[in-house]
Amino acid sequence: MKRFATGLKATGIKTAILATLAASSLVANAQDELHVYNWSDYIAEDTIQRFEDETGINVVYDVYDSNEVLEAKLLAGNSGYDLAFPTARPFVDRHIKAKLYAPLDKAQLSRLGNIDTDILHSLSDIDPGNQYAVPYMWGTTGIGINLTKVKAILGDDFPLDTWSLIFDPAIAEKLSECGISLMDDPNEVFKAAQAYSHSDTNDYSTQGLNKAAETVNAARPFIRYFHSSQYINDLANGDICVAHGYSGDVLQARDRAAEANNGVEIAYLVPKEGAVVWTDVMVVPADAPNPSAAHQFINFLLRPDVIAPITNFVAYANANKAATELVDEAIRNDPGIYPSGEKLKSLIAIKTPSDREARTMTRLWTRVKTGQ
Repeated sequence: MKRFATGLKATGIKTAILATLAASSLVANAQDELHVYNWSDYIAEDTIQRFEDETGINVVYDVYDSNEVLEAKLLAGNSGYDLAFPTARPFVDRHIKAKLYAPLDKAQLSRLGNIDTDILHSLSDIDPGNQYAVPYMWGTTGIGINLTKVKAILGDDFPLDTWSLIFDPAIAEKLSECGISLMDDPNEVFKAAQAYSHSDTNDYSTQGLNKAAETVNAARPFIRYFHSSQYINDLANGDICVAHGYSGDVLQARDRAAEANNGVEIAYLVPKEGAVVWTDVMVVPADAPNPSAAHQFINFLLRPDVIAPITNFVAYANANKAATELVDEAIRNDPGIYPSGEKLKSLIAIKTPSDREARTMTRLWTRVKTGQ
């Protein structure tokens, strides 16, 4: 009995030691692992590998294709993500109010001074003191077109920098034979519809939103689908000829078509009536398991030699002023990526709707998508 009792005691000690070692291993693994949640097609091919090689931190990288998907994860809590990349307006505004982010430890972000101060200032109303969000990329939401197919239908002299291609029913009906897509994003689509009809793009009243929905509904029979990323491949392959989409996504489609040498010629246009300008930012969720690694990755992305190749790869303008000279000349001089002059003046910054306004917009959007 004594030996047996001694054996139990020894076994208990051994079990306790193993449990301690396992717990230590879990902590160590957590410290050596970074969970990132980012948009699809939004980073260079070697960015993650470079970070892992330099830091020894293993990156688990997941993607999404809409802010709503990210928002649902954050609101549910315990997402397991250390770093996310939401669009500033209107999402960051309400996320900060809902306490979904941890404040940034700027002592760990030695390269914050590389960020364009104008872009930082543009976010100061939703993130006072820039306490929670670091700008990543910015761009516009406009129109991607298959030049050959659109000109074959509308003629060489038809102006293409206009929302009429999507929202004028007579024109949309003609273009529907080669395919039109709209983003699955009510705020983006309604802003575009308001710009087309020369309405107030800050009007979230029930009357204003109803009018925007009516504009979209008029063209609804000629819209092939609603999606916020599918249009990249479909444009590149020639499966659609007009897409409402993000500037960089359309330019990625252009580059893919060129690489495939398939004869598809894609152009991105900022409509003359105005287009949404947006900034995507880096944030640390309030319950991030490894906020230290998240800060290391943010600071890594603030390096000009890291962010410039990302811009070259994804065709989105970055917010890092110190990196501009490292961006390929063809990219930094492309007005679709870095608009200037009158185009800049026509850009629309989305205002954050109230909860009631957001519910109205969601309800109307469901009706638009279902064709009711």
